[in-house]
Amino acid sequence: MSSFRIFDIAGSGMSAQSVRLNTVASNLANADSVSSTPQGVYRARHPVFQALLGGAGDPASASVGVAGIVESPAAAASHYDPGNPLADAQGYVYASGVNVVEEMTDMISASRSYQNNVEVLSTTRDLMLATLKLGQ
Repeated sequence: MSSFRIFDIAGSGMSAQSVRLNTVASNLANADSVSSTPQGVYRARHPVFQALLGGAGDPASASVGVAGIVESPAAAASHYDPGNPLADAQGYVYASGVNVVEEMTDMISASRSYQNNVEVLSTTRDLMLATLKLGQ
């Protein structure tokens, strides 16, 4: 495996965590949204990661990719609020099932994973530069 493959692997990890951070931001932005129907309410979205194997299925050259983004199957919470313009005929509005605490935890985890990949890139670069200086 080429030493430069490390940059590809860490870069794919950073890209995947960036998608994760964006979905968390979207979930947090819509945490307090309401709808007039349970079907129309915002549902939390989460990325699904997959391992991408390199040439000939070599696990040493694996990277990570985003297979897709799935919506949470959690049921919408109904609240009685007859004064809300979005209330249905019975006076209920439906709120998203986004759990803010879970989303914040996920955001911290994604941020730290991203930072770890940045540290891998930085350390690899420094080691390669130190190796080049050995010949001087």
